[in-house]
Parts: sequence; C-alpha cells; structure tokens
Amino acid sequence: MDVALGLLALVAVVCACSAVGRKISFSVPLLLVLVGVGGSFLPFVPRIVLNPDLVLIGLLPPLLYAAALRTSIVDFRSNKRSIALLSVGYVIFGTVAIGFVSWWLFPEIPLAAAIALGAVLAPPDAVAATAIARKVGMPRRIVNILEGESLVNDATALVCLWAAIASIGGTVSVVGVGADFLLAAGGGAAVGVGAAFVLLQLRKRTRNVPINTSLSLVAPLVAYLPAEAIHSSGVLSVVVTGLIMGAKAPMMPGGAARLSQRSNWNTVQFLLENAVFLLIGLQVRAIITAVGSDTFGPGRIWGGCGVILLAVLLLRPIWVFPATYIPRLIPAVRRNDPAPPWQYPAIISWAGMRGVVTLAAVLVLPVSLAHRSVLILAALIVVGGTLGLQGLTLPALVRKLGVRGPDRREDVLSQASLMQMATTAGLARLLEMRTADDPPEVLAMLRRRTQERGLAAWERLGRPEADQRTPSQRYARLRLSMLEAERDKVLSVRRSGEFDDEVFDGVLESLDVEESMLDSTMEETNDGEAAAMAARAPFGESGGCEHLQAAQAPAVPAEPVCEDCIREGTTPVHLRMCLACGNIGCCDSSPGLHATAHHRATGHPVMRSAEPGETWRWCYPDELLG
Repeated sequence: MDVALGLLALVAVVCACSAVGRKISFSVPLLLVLVGVGGSFLPFVPRIVLNPDLVLIGLLPPLLYAAALRTSIVDFRSNKRSIALLSVGYVIFGTVAIGFVSWWLFPEIPLAAAIALGAVLAPPDAVAATAIARKVGMPRRIVNILEGESLVNDATALVCLWAAIASIGGTVSVVGVGADFLLAAGGGAAVGVGAAFVLLQLRKRTRNVPINTSLSLVAPLVAYLPAEAIHSSGVLSVVVTGLIMGAKAPMMPGGAARLSQRSNWNTVQFLLENAVFLLIGLQVRAIITAVGSDTFGPGRIWGGCGVILLAVLLLRPIWVFPATYIPRLIPAVRRNDPAPPWQYPAIISWAGMRGVVTLAAVLVLPVSLAHRSVLILAALIVVGGTLGLQGLTLPALVRKLGVRGPDRREDVLSQASLMQMATTAGLARLLEMRTADDPPEVLAMLRRRTQERGLAAWERLGRPEADQRTPSQRYARLRLSMLEAERDKVLSVRRSGEFDDEVFDGVLESLDVEESMLDSTMEETNDGEAAAMAARAPFGESGGCEHLQAAQAPAVPAEPVCEDCIREGTTPVHLRMCLACGNIGCCDSSPGLHATAHHRATGHPVMRSAEPGETWRWCYPDELLG
C-alpha cells in the first residue's frame, strides 16, 4: 500500500508541477527540484533512498532509448566529431581534472576515490541537458550536439568510474582501463546493432498494435541486459538500438503501431524525465544529515564543495573552445565544416547541467570509503548548482548572444514543400494503378483528399489566424464539432443497450482516429515572433532549377489584391505574384485558384508569395521551392 501511495503521489506532483510551470513560464525541471527539496524536510514525507540500480537500470535505459528514438542518425553522423570530443574527450579530461582538484582540496581522500568523483561529475546528464535544451530555443545544431553528447557520455563516464573504483583496491592498470573501454564501446555497439536487428525482424512480422507496443517498451532492456552480461556498455547498446529503431520505424508496416509507439514513449519520457528531477530534490535532507558528522568540519566541507562546483563550471569552456576551433586549423576539416561563431561554443560550454545519474553514480562508491558522505554532498552541490545557475540563466544567455532557434515559419515552409512532393508522388501512383473499371467518383475523391492535405500545409503560411481563418482550419473546427455530436449520439445509443459493446468500440475508435488527425491541425503555434521574421526557402534549396535561377524578384505592391477574385466576388486565402509579369493571383486554397490559372494560361513558370514577411518562390514546372 505504501509503495502504491508513493507512486500515486509521485505522478500527482509531477503532473501538477508540470502544469504550474508551464502556466507561470518557469522551468519545470527546476520547479520539481525545488518541490523535492521542500518535500524532503517535511515530517510526513518518508525518507526516499535513491537506489543506484533503480536509476542506472530502471530509469536511464528507457530515458536514453526515448531520446535516441527522436535523434536523427543523419544529424548524429554530421556532428560526430563534436559529439566524440565532448562525450569521450571532455569526459576523460573532466574526470582527471576534477579528480585532482578534489584530491587537492581533500588530500585525506585517496586519489582513486577523487578520480571516481571526477568520473561522476564530468558528464552532463542526458535528462537534464535535453529537458532544458529543447525548451530554450537554441539553433538545431547546438541541440543536436548536446543531445548526441548526452546519449554517449554516460558510457564513457561509467567506464572511468568502474576503473577508479577498482583502482581503490589496487586491481587496475592503464592497459586494463584501455581494454575495458574498448570492450564497453565495441561490445555495446555490437549488442545494440544485434538487438535492433532482432526487434526489427519481429516488428516486420507483427501488425498487432498491442504486441508491437509491448516490444517497443521492453526494447531498452533487450539492448541493455545482454550488453551488461558480457561486461560491455549497456548504456551505449541502448543508444545504438534506439538510433536504429528510430531511423527504421517509418519504414515499418502499420501506421497505428507507429502512432502507438510515439504516444506511449512520449508518456513514458514525460513521467520518468520529470520524476528524475523530483527524486533529486528528495535526496537533499538525507545527504546533508549524513555529512554532519564528518570530521572535516562544515566550513571546509561546504567551501571545498563550492570550489569543486566552480571547477566543473570552468573546465567545460576550457575544453570546449579549443576542441571547437583547433581541429578546424586542418584545411580539410575547415573546408568541410567551417568554424561556427563563438556564440555556439559559449552556449555549449554553459549547457552542462548535471542530473540524477550523477547522484546515482556517486552512491556506487564503496560504503567503507572514508569521507564518502563528503563526496556525495559534492555531487549534490554540483547537480543543484548547475541546474540552478546554468538552467536558470541559459535562456537569458541565448537571448543575450543573439542566437535564434529554428524559424517556425521556415519549418512550415519546408513542411509544405515536402508535403507537395509527397502529394505529387501519391497522385502519380494513382495514375499508374487506375483502370478503366475504376469508378470516376472514387478517383475524384482520392485526388481531392490528397490535394486537400497538401493545401492545408501551405495554408499555415501567410497572414496570422487572427486576420482570417483558412479553409483547412475552418474545416477542422466544423468537423470536430460534428465528431462531438456523432460521439454523443453513439454514447446515447450505447446506454440503451441496442447493440453489442464491441460494435460501439469499433465506431468510437474510428471517430477517435479521425479526431486525432484533426487535433494536429488545431495545435496552437506561436505566431508572434515568427510573423515578424521573413519566411525564406530552406538552406540548400535557394539555387533551385533554371527557372528559379533566372527569375527576378520584383517588389510586391504595398497592398496586393487579386483582381480576378474582386471581379468574381470571391475571397482569397493567400496571394501570390508572378515573377514574369507581376500579376497577383490567389493560392490553390482559394476558390478561384487564380495564380495557378495564370500559370496555365501564360506559361510563366515562377511565382512568389505576396504575403507580408514572406520571400519564398515556387516553380510550377519543376515543383521546386526556392
């Protein structure tokens, strides 16, 4: 009963703090830590002892797997040098440097134990880094590097930690550490590939949604346990499996299974990720109490822990800046990967929050170790200090340095362009498969539904929703209202008992599927900042085809209007301007489709958006964005 009540309280606090944090625009991880600290001093809150196995086996693998599922292998590969220098190079550098600083402050502690503390404190935590980085609005490359680092660095740190613990008993050598590292990396990667292969084979042959969802939920353990059994890195195995499964999932059969996996892992990640920060706060009272009887004395203990925190904060930029720019002194590296602005390594240097893995790992230190409570307190101070100092100031630093995250309107433009390519491919397949016996109304319905989905993506551009409602948005609102009435009717009939319950379940499920598709259309977007930024073509597409390269870009009239719409008495959704003659026409979501009609009548190939703040162009013959 106590365990059940504890879990219920944990979930309730996590949900409440998440809702409050979003409501008051305060960092949810930091709010959970503060609530946990307060809760640890309440007399009716039982003492919660953080079990290292609970974190390193029960929490870390699923959290890393969830993060790896969302990580692009392409982005990971393109930033592999930066990720390796941080997840391997910096962890080793930080382990040794922090270890010697700790030994200098507390020479009574064995050097091997101080190095073990360095291994615990060196790696930024996967949960803390990704939870805060995703919410700050950093450039995608910085987020990709931080997420890649947080996926791999725990494997390096744990190898260093076990080597340091073994050396406390005098049973380790440099050759042994190197061999352990190679076994951890090579064995972990090999087991991860093997686990992904097995899971993919099962996934290909199973269309049942509950079975697929169950396989997905146990995937972290399928990867972790065999790797640990051969004394390699279970953490690295989980990451490799997650990266492969995330890359291959879109190619697997069964859209319902993919939706289920996405939904379930979002829930698992939400609960575990936020519970981790609450657990950090709940450890505070027990750790402070334990250190009270240490012979070092409170002044020396707290002062030394403060210096260790300062060392952790300073050592990261000392490594990051040279690691960013020194490799680019090599011409081949500089040519393929130009040096980023100094703001990028500055942000990466300050985005080094530590989390619950640090606390769990320090608890692995032998109980018989002298002054063990001081080392645990140092880990707590570093976790709290980095979460507080860096977590609270990181958004302000990003704004101060003038670094912007991804432009939402550019993302929308890219999505519209990609959806247009998909729509064209779908219609081409329809032309290939149609036969003379196919009913014309069926072909027309397929063509219309496919085109409407593509048009909905373009409608997200242009003027804000406050100015006007696009057809797709209006359709979604009306259809959601209709679905509500349909569901109410089905439920009222259900109470009468006229049909079997299985019949009702099938009808209600179909209504729910359609509603979930409409919900994505109705999601709120932050148009405030995006509306003030020009929507341009994505990087790499600006060259485009010969039509785009030859087209000039005359200025758009101050108050563009579609004369054809005025003449016909229709209302346009968005406006487009022909770059050959300057004609203003309405988009394909408008009743008249006058921009496309102008292209068909004149053959003029390129148009541009005539909406405020938009500079993108479109080639009709080649269907290319520029």
